[in-house]
Formats: sequence, structure tokens, C-alpha cells
Amino acid sequence: MIGALIIVPALAGALCFGLRNNRARRALLVAAAAAHAALAAAAWRGSPAPTLYDWLALDDLGRLFLGITSLLFLVAAVYAVGYLAREKGRAAGDRGEDFLFRNIPEAVFTGCLLLFLSAMTLVITSRHLGLLWAGVEATTLASAPLIHFHRHRRSLEATWKYLVLCSLGIAVALLGSFFLSVALRETSSSSSLVLDDLLRRAPAADVPWLRAAFICLLVGYGTKMGLAPLHSWLPDAHSEAPSVVSALLSGALLNCAFLAILRVLQVCLAAGQGEFARDLLLGFGLFSMATAAVFLVRQPDFKRLLAYSSVEHMGLLAVGVGLGGLGNYGALLHAVSHSLTKGMLFLVAGNILAAYQTKAAGGVRGLLRGLPASGILWTAGLFAIAGSPPFGTFLSEFTLVRAALEQGRPVVAGAMLLLLAVIFAGMSRTMLAMSHGEAATKHPAESFLAVAPPAVLAALALLLGLFIPPPLETTLRLAARALGVPL
Repeated sequence: MIGALIIVPALAGALCFGLRNNRARRALLVAAAAAHAALAAAAWRGSPAPTLYDWLALDDLGRLFLGITSLLFLVAAVYAVGYLAREKGRAAGDRGEDFLFRNIPEAVFTGCLLLFLSAMTLVITSRHLGLLWAGVEATTLASAPLIHFHRHRRSLEATWKYLVLCSLGIAVALLGSFFLSVALRETSSSSSLVLDDLLRRAPAADVPWLRAAFICLLVGYGTKMGLAPLHSWLPDAHSEAPSVVSALLSGALLNCAFLAILRVLQVCLAAGQGEFARDLLLGFGLFSMATAAVFLVRQPDFKRLLAYSSVEHMGLLAVGVGLGGLGNYGALLHAVSHSLTKGMLFLVAGNILAAYQTKAAGGVRGLLRGLPASGILWTAGLFAIAGSPPFGTFLSEFTLVRAALEQGRPVVAGAMLLLLAVIFAGMSRTMLAMSHGEAATKHPAESFLAVAPPAVLAALALLLGLFIPPPLETTLRLAARALGVPL
């Protein structure tokens, strides 16, 4: 089953490059996404057997992130059908001189989208840190053409920045993997990087080398996760990519990098270096939130607004695991809630961009009248992403603040609350102004494929604030237990 989770989207992606009919490609995209979701659901019900010499396996952490990724990709694939139909036939001459050529071929877009899913699944299921490293690099290569979909001069710049900075980050992570092998060189004649072997040998690790390894791996994977000050690729890539791609970058890819950091954290915990690792994560997390707060105040581009919001929420995840204990549970719950909410907001942003033909927040007014469905989702998304009740983000952020207070860290709790208040004020100023006012022009009725996918994600984000399904609750607690003290 684990092999099928990786192979099915990879084969479907390869097939998309050979198909001549765009409708067939779109149908294959949705079919492969549905098949992946069905396999992921089966993995939640059972325990798939490890494969490839135990290099590929699913534990509770992997099962949680697999569910998020598969669900979000299925919703995004359905949205992509309408999005690609809307983009079809747009000539370069109709889009201004800043556009270099026509959009990249749909075969490349759908093929890379499915290869992107395959690469993310490889990261999630990898128990070998070397294979995990290769999977993270594969996500970069598969997603780069997607960012350059419109072939605009700005999207070209964003793509190169994404490739260069993430490649530099992954090179630092490779160095960290070498350091990790050195740290454990005296514990066994084998140099295995399989996680179970590392956890067993970790108590006898060479501490200075292990600390150096964690720093390099945190910097390397933190670049891909978007932790400040390593985040500079993220606002450009999320802003310039098609909205369906931005939803996957923010809601799924960043989680994969977060999971890679959690794998290394597990090794540090087993070696008795948990306090060292958690303090670094806490520092990076608070700094990321502060950096996002600075750029979210008076942000004129609504897609960049959502991108900097992702930096903030990645900071919250780092703060949660940096706190440990109840913070682990809060961080994992927040990863789920953020993925649903941010995925919904980016899809709605795609509807707004299509209707108003601008990413400037000042050029969008009267959403609630001009695009009623998208306007309602946009306004609800503001309160959801800001952690307002009754959405799931409120529950997870409340859990993180509670964890800080229970551990006797009022300064951390106060800093979080202050930064969250500043961010809420900055985002609401921009997003509410877009929702209200008089619509300058009348827009055609929104299609079902443009509204239904983000509406599904919004409903799920709301559900998590009211009721956490028992299977998800159990998985969250077991996954949090793998990161420290049992709840």
C-alpha cells in the first residue's frame, strides 16, 4: 500500500505528459487524486506493512500528515479542473508585455502536479533520513515549473529564487545528515540512517556532532518550511504561483518540511538533547511570528498577505514543538487547521484574482456584493486564519498559549498573544476592506468548481473548532506522544 501511494500519482503524472487531450488529463488528475485519497483512508484504517527494507513505513506522525496532504490535494485537483478551463486560450498578447510566452502546457502542469504529490508522499512515508532528504529535493524540482505557470517575469524571478534558496537549504540539510552519521559512528558498525536504528543508538551519540547536525538540519529544512529569516523565497513563490499551487505549497509542502524537522527532533529527544533542540525551535518560531507581523501590517498584495501569514503559522508550529508536552498536541492540531484554512483562502484568492485581474488589495472592493460566495468565504477565512472561535485554529492556538502558561513561561505566552493581535489587526484591515464597499463592476456568477472546493475546506476548518473526530483525536495524541511526554 505504501508503494502504491507513491507510485500511483507518479505513473499518472508520467501519463499526463503523453496524453493529447486536455479533458483526459484533467480527468486523470482527479482520478489519481481520488485513488491516492482512498489509499490514504485505507492506511488510516489499518497499519500498512513497511516496505523497501523498512525504509518506507507509516507511523502516527506520517499517517497524520498523509491525511492532510491527500485530502488537500483531492480538493485542489477538483478546483484545478475549473481553473485550467478558465485559463485555456488566454493569449500572451492579451496579458501585456510582462508575460514572456503563453502559459506552460497543461501536460506539464498536470504532470508536475501529480509528481509533486508523489514526492510529498515519499517525504511523509520515508523512515530513512537519506531517502527523506531526496524526497524533499524532489518536491522542489516537481513544483518549480508549477510556480512558473504563467511565465510572467515576476514568476520567473520567483521560480529561480525558490530553486536557488531551497537548493542551498537542502545542501545544508545534507551536511547535517553527514554530521548525524558522524555523531553515531561509534555506536554501531553500521552507518544506517533508518529512523528506528537512529533512535536505538541515539543515547550513545557524540553530543557536539549531534548538536551540529540538528542545527544544520533545522536550517536546511527550516528554509523549505519558511521559518524566518530563511523564508525569503516563500512570499514570492506563493504570490506568483497559480492559486491552486499556492494552496498546496502552503497547506501541504510546508508540512512536509516540518515533518522532516520532527524526525530529527525525535533523534535529539532519544539522545537526551531535547532541551537544546526545543530552545532553538522556540527561538525560530517566535522570530518567524515577529517577522510575519512586520510584513502583514499594511500589506498591499493580498496573495503576499496570505504568504506571510504562512510564515506566521509555521512559526506557531515551531513554538508548539519547542514548548513540548501539550504544545506538541497543539502544534499538530494547528498543522491540520492551518492546512485546511490556508488552502481555502488561496483557492478563494484565485477566484478574486480571476474576477478583478489584480493582486492589489486596493483594487478589490465589494467582494460580498460582486462575488457573494467568495466574499463570504474570504471573510470567514479571515477569522479562521486569525484564530477566532469557533474555527479549529482558535482551539489549536488556545492550546499553545495554555501549554506555555502551564510550563511557567508567561513571557512566551504574552509574546504569542501580542504578535497574534498585531497580525489580526493587519490582516483584518486589508481583508475586510476588500469584502465591503461597492463593487466597481458586475461579475458573472461563480461556477460550482470555483466555490465548492474552498467551501468544503471551510466547513472542515469550522468542524475542527466544534468537534474533533475520534480517529483524528487518537492519531493526534499518538503523534504528540512520539515527540515527548505522553498526554
